Formats: sequence, structure tokens, C-alpha cells
Amino acid sequence: MIRPPAVAGQFYPADAGQVEAELDRVIHPVAEPRHAIAIIVPHAGWMYSGATAGIVYSAVKIPDHVIMIGPNHHNTGKSTYALFDAGKWQTPTGDVPVDEPLGAALLDNCDWFAEAARSHSAEHSLEVQLPMLRRVNPKVRVAPIMIGGSWPESGGRRILREIAEAIVMTVREFGAPVLLLASTDMNHYEDQETAHIKDKLVLGAIEKLNEDAMMDNVRDVEVSMCGVAATYIVMHAAKKLGAKRAEVLDYRTSGDVTGDFASVVGYAGMLIA
Repeated sequence: MIRPPAVAGQFYPADAGQVEAELDRVIHPVAEPRHAIAIIVPHAGWMYSGATAGIVYSAVKIPDHVIMIGPNHHNTGKSTYALFDAGKWQTPTGDVPVDEPLGAALLDNCDWFAEAARSHSAEHSLEVQLPMLRRVNPKVRVAPIMIGGSWPESGGRRILREIAEAIVMTVREFGAPVLLLASTDMNHYEDQETAHIKDKLVLGAIEKLNEDAMMDNVRDVEVSMCGVAATYIVMHAAKKLGAKRAEVLDYRTSGDVTGDFASVVGYAGMLIA
């Protein structure tokens, strides 16, 4: 199945030349990219969060195979845990193939996943990553997973852990390096000081690789972190795959771009290795 761009011209440019110019602005690959088991990247419009995402993509080695997990903001489709398992995603600068063998293995290993391309049809949280991934590794193939359900736990932590463990099984059996990617923005639409306080609590738990503390903080202080379930899954899986540390590579808010600090959204870029 071909998945055309849904938010080109809104969250990032629709013109290929303008996309390339934006990528030139935010992605500057280092000479020796760092190994990562997982990354956490934001998904707002590139003018707001592109620099933060670009710092991560510039620093990390992107293998040919990436499992991408993001929130379903629109609740399209009937599946809470929706896998896009075959075809390709179009971008203004070229297509990104779906990693069909990886997707098939995920379906085999996890009864929670459903083949549900429709759930991905309008969602931006994974789409905005694709031109950046493709810039760093033109051979990249992706297995996109969309998480719906009630916020923040999307069906409950037990299910999220079972999904993570199925991902771990898939990665171990796959026979080639696989990067895990969680797409999330941080706290939404409060003032800059409040955003910093709330986001610091969440990021501190991630740095300690404590996914349950992260979820507790999101719930207890009402952090409107849209991709918390995706991040929980990726953290749990990364630890099972041997991760020992997590590092914030960049943090900023929309107010740092616009100068309006009364109502901001937080963006963080993180490496887990």
C-alpha cells in the first residue's frame, strides 16, 4: 500500500527543494555517529521542533531498519495498536519503504498488533520523521506502529510491556541491527516555567531509565506528553535489549522559537544506549 504525505505543506514543506533546504539547516551528521538502541524525537512542525530532532539524527547512527512508534492523535482506524506492515510511505524527497519482513515478524510475535494502515492515514507523528531518517540513511526501511487508546496508558502498562517484549523478541531474532524510535512532544500549552518544571520531572525519569516513574509523573502532575505510551514501550524494550543509560541531547520549547512564553509546547531529543 502507498501512503501519501498527509501533512506536507503544514508540518514541513511540500516542495522537495524546500525540504532539502530545511534538512540542510537542521541535520549536520557527525564524523563518528553514536550507537543507540533507541531514540526519542519530537514531532511538531519543523519550525518548532525540527532543530531538536535534527540534533538527534545528526548524532546517532541510523541503521537500515527502524521500528517507529508514535501516538494516534486523530484516533483514526479501529485498532489501538496499529501496524503499517506493507508498502511504502511517500515523502517530497523520495519514498521510504515499509520493512515488510520486520513488520511480519512483529505481527507474528505480538497478538496486540493489527494490520491497520488506515490508522496511519492522517497522522503526523511518524510522517515528519521520514525525510530526516532518509536524509541520514537513504536505505532506511521502517516498521511504523501507531498507539491509540485512552491517554496516558493506552490500554494499561501490562499491555505496553507485552508489546515491548514482543519487540525485543523480534529485534533479537531479526538478524540485523534495528533502531527503536519513540515520537513524542512534551508538555503542551502551559507557560514556559510550568513546562520546564513538568518536563524536567519526566525527562529525569527517562534519564534514569525508569519507565514506570515516567508514567507516574505524567499522571500525577498532569503532563500532557502525547507520546507517553510509545515512550514507555521503547524504554522498556531498550532496557531488555541492554540499554544502560539515557541522555537528553536537546530540550527547548516553542516559546524559544516564537518568543511567546505564555503557552508553549516542550520538545526533547534523547538517546538511549
